[in-house]
Amino acid sequence: MALKITVDLENCKGYACCMMESPNLFDIDDASGKAILLQEHPADEQRDEAERAVRSCPANVIVLENG
Repeated sequence: MALKITVDLENCKGYACCMMESPNLFDIDDASGKAILLQEHPADEQRDEAERAVRSCPANVIVLENG
């Protein structure tokens, strides 16, 4: 089943925890200081990495869903 990651950029605080936990899926925009989603639909093999990013976000703005 396809995975989908969404990030609420309006409420992203730029802590960069997602990037530290999941550098293949996230980066930080130098200008805004907010998360950049590198892959909206990660491969199934990246599920654990994506789940770590979700858990690590202090602002709780990352959502991982099937579909």
